[in-house]
Amino acid sequence: MLSYIIGRILRMIPQMILISILAFIIIQLPPGDFLTTQIQRLEASGVQVNQDQIKLLTATYGLDQPMYIRYFKWMWNIVTKLDFGYSFQWGQPVNDILLSRMGMTFFIAFLSFVVCWGFAIPVGIIVAVKQYSFTDYFFTFLGFIGLATPGFLLALVLMYICYAKLGISVGGLYSPEFMPLPMSWAKFLDLLKHIWLPVIILALGGTATLIRTLRATMLDELRKQYVTVARAKGLSEYKVILEYPVRLAINPILSTFGWLLVWFFSGGTVVEIVMNLDTAGPVLWRALINQDMYTAGAYILIIGLCTAVGSLISDLLLAVNDPRIRFGALESS
Repeated sequence: MLSYIIGRILRMIPQMILISILAFIIIQLPPGDFLTTQIQRLEASGVQVNQDQIKLLTATYGLDQPMYIRYFKWMWNIVTKLDFGYSFQWGQPVNDILLSRMGMTFFIAFLSFVVCWGFAIPVGIIVAVKQYSFTDYFFTFLGFIGLATPGFLLALVLMYICYAKLGISVGGLYSPEFMPLPMSWAKFLDLLKHIWLPVIILALGGTATLIRTLRATMLDELRKQYVTVARAKGLSEYKVILEYPVRLAINPILSTFGWLLVWFFSGGTVVEIVMNLDTAGPVLWRALINQDMYTAGAYILIIGLCTAVGSLISDLLLAVNDPRIRFGALESS
């Protein structure tokens, strides 16, 4: 098992190299660069930029070098110094931007993940056991709403209801009076008053998908003979359900860990913009608009790392939960 884990970790290295190359190429594909966008913005405001200034800015930002040289310098600084480069738009190192935004982004993603799995797994089991009951139809209806409704639209509707009907202001992460203050217990409580809505919105789409997936796999397992044999031996229904079909039916849920982690981290960018959240999503959006290549590249690289780590955790969870996968991993290693 240890050799399997080491092998999976080693396979992540070429994956991350490929992801970094693709990320750097993709952010270079739009015509022009940050300097071109900046010059157009200055000229639109009436400021004349001469060629000497353009050459100076090009050399300052390193845009006069070939793309592969910029890529290798960028990756070398990341590997050796954990330096993601300089943000042209914000005028500061990308590391400072990531440190100020990523913590809250991961916190919201973690809470959304806990809410999603904590709600979807028991509900998926219940609706499978009570097939064609009112409970099944009710959560199926809610699931289709969650799948069909875009997150940003749901955010707008719920924000309107909270503000107009309930008198609760949920935009942003903090109330205006707490924003300039350092973190304290009062500020943390104010954060909890605002953070619950984006957590629910991000978790809703994933929850609907997981409920439908778990319901389908549970129904397939409940019809198999080993469940009938377990009941014939006199085992309680609670033990029959949890110790046998659930362990097998939950495998597809565990396999979704990788993409679900990335979805909570990056899939809520539009929701974060709509709700005016001080997280990484709006930073990525502005970086892509302004072709701030190092900021956008760092964000895409982190998303790729989350995908690789999520896939690794998913494989390990499957190996722990299902002995067949674990024994197969041992034999192949």
